[in-house]
Amino acid sequence: MDIASRQTAESSGEIEVVAPWVPRAEYPRPQFARADWLCLNGEWEFEVDRKGLREPAHFESRRLDSAIMVPFAPESALSGVGIQGFLEVVWYRRSVDIPIAWAGRRVLLHFQACDHDTTVWVNGRQVGRHRGGFTPFEFDVTDAIDDDGPVIILVRAKDGKGIPQARGKQSDQFENYEAYYTRTTGIWQTVWLEPVEATRLSRPRITPNLQQGEFRVEVPLIGSTEGVELDVVLSDGGDEIVRRTIETGSGSVVDVTLPIPTHRRRSWSPSDPHLYDIDFVVRANGRVLDRASSYAGLRSVGIDGKRMLLNGETLFQRLVLDQGWYPDGLMTAPTEADLVRDIELAQEAGFNGARLHQKVFEERFLYHADRLGYLVWGEFADWGARVSGEQAPTPTFITQWVEVLERDYSHPSLVGWCPLNETFEAMADEITVLDDVTRGMYLVTKAIDEHRPVIDASGYSHRVDGADVYDSHNYEQDPIKFAQQMGGLADGNPYVNTAPDGTAWSVPYRGQPYFCSEFGGIWWSTTDGPSTDSWGYGDAPRTIEEWYNRAEALFSVLISDPEMFGYCFTQLTDVFQEKNGIFTFDRQPKFDLARIRAIQNRPAAIELGSPVVHPARRSLASRQKTAADNTEPVVSAAQRTKE
Repeated sequence: MDIASRQTAESSGEIEVVAPWVPRAEYPRPQFARADWLCLNGEWEFEVDRKGLREPAHFESRRLDSAIMVPFAPESALSGVGIQGFLEVVWYRRSVDIPIAWAGRRVLLHFQACDHDTTVWVNGRQVGRHRGGFTPFEFDVTDAIDDDGPVIILVRAKDGKGIPQARGKQSDQFENYEAYYTRTTGIWQTVWLEPVEATRLSRPRITPNLQQGEFRVEVPLIGSTEGVELDVVLSDGGDEIVRRTIETGSGSVVDVTLPIPTHRRRSWSPSDPHLYDIDFVVRANGRVLDRASSYAGLRSVGIDGKRMLLNGETLFQRLVLDQGWYPDGLMTAPTEADLVRDIELAQEAGFNGARLHQKVFEERFLYHADRLGYLVWGEFADWGARVSGEQAPTPTFITQWVEVLERDYSHPSLVGWCPLNETFEAMADEITVLDDVTRGMYLVTKAIDEHRPVIDASGYSHRVDGADVYDSHNYEQDPIKFAQQMGGLADGNPYVNTAPDGTAWSVPYRGQPYFCSEFGGIWWSTTDGPSTDSWGYGDAPRTIEEWYNRAEALFSVLISDPEMFGYCFTQLTDVFQEKNGIFTFDRQPKFDLARIRAIQNRPAAIELGSPVVHPARRSLASRQKTAADNTEPVVSAAQRTKE
């Protein structure tokens, strides 16, 4: 039973609630997992600070005025609150009993994500603060815990209106509009407690080396390491194949190489997403201080000329734009099954991966991408990063982006980084804030991860000369015009986004791998007509057959280009008023998925090493042009080539 059904059944008395129900109770950090933990999802006290009190003294010693179902944001239906207005300050309060078995150990309080500026008090003592709405953080709360009695956790989340901060697709107006959606304030991912020793592991960095058939594992240790041993064990299908025992000495990071026996080497790929298990044990004087488990995939990502390589072979990236929003949970998936379903739906439609768009997806999504062989590009939630206004880039963008890189570095499904999206500013004879932030985010990405390609910004303002990858966004709906615009890549003159008057936004293209990272966006709805509340890009097709013809012709332009390494089609699902998904907002198919899969899955020209022209390309484009004379316009201010 899903969350919505369960809530309805509980409220109607159809089922008896025997114990407190905990939503999203699965372990939140699957690539660095410990056995002992306590999920704090479920009912918390909640209050919107409309009086501007803002200080903990007003909230610590009394019940707050309402309740909320964590981890769902108060704007969502599943939270039980469902407030749609601007929530600039909200408070959470909960009493927790620490398990007796944890006595003598340190206790960490984890938040997987809380939007945007968070301050936490435990038993009246401030234990920490964090800025940013998309990355996890933790506080050691041991010294604030009393020897007896429950622990009172108080959380304040500030999400200021009009303050420059990374918001992604959250609306800066009261209502949704164009490609902006309902806001998320406060806690929106799992909250949990974890007992640890003073000497313990921190999240390891796992780097595969396909050529040598080995993993490099960097294991940070916290606390005193004198006399401490670390066991690292690599297993395959339950069989231990490598064990390393290291005396840590005085070092804070242990660097271990795990060579895989030749007969057990198996590369990770979309067709065979094989994973190895890695276990860690920390000991001192024969006593186990810490143990954790992880996993890894043996694969390589590379560039050869204009080709993107996976395991040394050309792989055309057939990506879909995934916004990661849900009708009742907003940015929070109602259940873990919803995460899996989104990946499987995309694969059923013929996509081999996704741009995880304008949102840092939760870690369990990446876990399922790893095990299902689904390629993803990691992205930050900073749409536009306008040099003034709601998402003006600031130094904290770099800080928060580093947290993303550190969290997701070891996932084999992640094949590229995209720190910015659709920044736009005219090129000028000066170094601007946008120049500095773009270059800073690019350089820090390359410094932390030298193994994956990085694009400085997806679409619009490319500001790093010679970045690993170059791209464009093009929502032209006429396939003939689209082909003309995208046709200059072979001559070194690809389509580059500019201002409407032709003013340059980007540094020149330097011959690096290139892809169209947003296209399509074709409106289609079976429940309403095109309008500002139901829109896509360009003119709306009158029939579903026109939709197929247009989509196939647009796909064909990119698949047939021998210089194009991939594409990203907009988009996986409808999102609120944006009706240009392959699936509806509630994940029902709008089209024949087998037909869409067949359109995509013919060999791409770059995979064959020579141009391939779809035999129906010209006729489809011609039919589309003829049909365009009878199309209905989609009336929306969102006609910009923008996602």
